[in-house]
Amino acid sequence: MSAIRGARERARIEVTAAIKDEARKQLAAEGAAKLSLRAVARELGMVSSALYRYFPSRDELLTALIVEAYDSVGEAAEKARRTVARDGSAPAAHLARWVAVACAVRGWALARPHEYALIYGSPVPGYTAPQATIAPASRVGLVLIAVVEDAHREVGLALPPLAEELRPEAERLAAELAPGLPPAVAVPIVAAWSQLFGLVSFEIFGQFNRVVEARDSFFRHAVEELGRTVGLLGTAARGTLGAAGAANTESAAVRAQR
Repeated sequence: MSAIRGARERARIEVTAAIKDEARKQLAAEGAAKLSLRAVARELGMVSSALYRYFPSRDELLTALIVEAYDSVGEAAEKARRTVARDGSAPAAHLARWVAVACAVRGWALARPHEYALIYGSPVPGYTAPQATIAPASRVGLVLIAVVEDAHREVGLALPPLAEELRPEAERLAAELAPGLPPAVAVPIVAAWSQLFGLVSFEIFGQFNRVVEARDSFFRHAVEELGRTVGLLGTAARGTLGAAGAANTESAAVRAQR
């Protein structure tokens, strides 16, 4: 019985994967708004009633695709953070890891533009994302926060004074998203997160056409500047600071906000 059950489970996994693969083809050809379970079933040689045993509705299939896309780009970002050589005594190393994460997100989007459009493009009419999408959607943001937390702990951050009118929002964001960081960095992190995807979206959806030609160097420069807005110390803008110097820079900025 266990062998039969195992064969059935493997068959279900294979059919589920085939359904999602065909759905992705439809996303590329027609867009998410026109995704149809009947069309997917027809292309796979299945009757619609059989497909409904795997995905009872279009929205459930969309949710599965959305979660997988978020997890995939999140994995790319996490791998980039792990892969870049780490030297806690070198402030520029943290900026390099930030840039690597951003470039991994862009690389994923360029390789899978239709999946990127599914999660960061226009909302799908009639679809409301369920709670299950929230954690996967947060993965890239959490990686960016982790890079800044590493820098904060190992070399310090160079933070500008926090505007008083933003203090309540900064404290709320820090408590909810990054309790290990000073409130002054919470606002620029959220801004940088959104600007990263703004840069990627402009490229994926064609807004940079006939505007930006040197895409790689333009993107790298832009995300380096975003890294500096969150306090990451790099040789290009501030010169190389040792851990003590970076810590002193940050502590002075943080004291100014108290």
